[in-house]
Amino acid sequence: MYFTLQRNTMTEGDEKATRQTHWESRHEQEGYVKKIRQVKGRILHTWVEAERDIALNTMDNRMLDEVVQDCRLKDLPVCLIWDLSHVGTITLHYKQSIADIIFNWAPGFSRIVFFNIPEAIRIIVESFAAVAPEGISVMTAGSYEEAERKAAAEEHEKNETEPTESHTRAKNEFLAAIARISWMNMLEQHIPIPQPDNRFHSFFKAVEAMQSDLRAKEDEKEMELNQLKQDLEQRLTHMVIKMNAQTELNRKSGRDFEKEISELKSRIATQDMELTRVSTAIAEKTSSLRNLLDQIYALDIDPTQKRQMTDSCLSLIETETIEKRLNIELTEADSVFLSKLQKKHANLNQRELRISLLVKLNYDTREIARSVGISTRGMESIRYRMHKKLGLGKHQSIKTYLSDLSITM
Repeated sequence: MYFTLQRNTMTEGDEKATRQTHWESRHEQEGYVKKIRQVKGRILHTWVEAERDIALNTMDNRMLDEVVQDCRLKDLPVCLIWDLSHVGTITLHYKQSIADIIFNWAPGFSRIVFFNIPEAIRIIVESFAAVAPEGISVMTAGSYEEAERKAAAEEHEKNETEPTESHTRAKNEFLAAIARISWMNMLEQHIPIPQPDNRFHSFFKAVEAMQSDLRAKEDEKEMELNQLKQDLEQRLTHMVIKMNAQTELNRKSGRDFEKEISELKSRIATQDMELTRVSTAIAEKTSSLRNLLDQIYALDIDPTQKRQMTDSCLSLIETETIEKRLNIELTEADSVFLSKLQKKHANLNQRELRISLLVKLNYDTREIARSVGISTRGMESIRYRMHKKLGLGKHQSIKTYLSDLSITM
């Protein structure tokens, strides 16, 4: 929606208004253009241009302010000629806007003349006339010429909304009551009820009952909104409490995790010291075994006995070498693996934990057997028992299980 200023040539007997500046507001989505022009002095003419009947929904107050400002009518009451051609209906929002502007807009109106009124909205125009405040003369006309004459009359003609008989008076009061309730939401406004013998008494009583029901509905709605607000506040409070509790839990978990890491580092440091000691001892034992082997080679004894003695020494040296390799290859990750494995399978003894680590490090059965000081057949028996302790299925491999376990840790 926007405003433009341009020259417009009027016809249809309006020679005085020819080539007068007009203002327009485009409502492209609704399919019409709202226009206002200055006829002369304080008299303004407004209409819509459309290819079909439209629904009025927006009052265009800003455009009206622009017109008043440009025409220097800021401090003068305006007389408005209102062409309702192409207006098929008027929305509640527009009715409320009309009520607001006639009661609150400055500089205000002195007279409003409607013409070309479709029958579908005539009752709305009559309601508008009925609810108009004192000081605003609301009239209807059959043509533009008649509307302009009424607008330009020096002496106000008799206000058509002024009752001339009891029937008209009752009708106007009835329409005004409906408009105040529907358009202005004036649910506390007093409704004058005619005497019981009046033919319109039941109609006014019905309006009064409707007003009472609407008040009750408003109260009920307000109670529902308050309850909804309380529920939302409670939910928000619970969410905040839950979030705070979760935050504290996360902090505690973080502290526990840091404590566990610290303990693991301490254990690793202790194990590193132990490994250093063991490695040194193994190196010394290996050196002693090699010296012993050299001495055996130098002995002049039975060859068969010498071979048995040298084989035993070589076997011991190989075992010590494996031990040394194991100590060198043992990393922090291996220590973590052993710790986690022991927690998950507390039924494993120290030798079985050692075998598990060697299996994970891809040592073969012969090397593992020598490392733990048992025969290859004894190693097979231990594997069988470990298979049960680890809870593995018949076709599950210990090596595969331990490898997968090390990956998930």
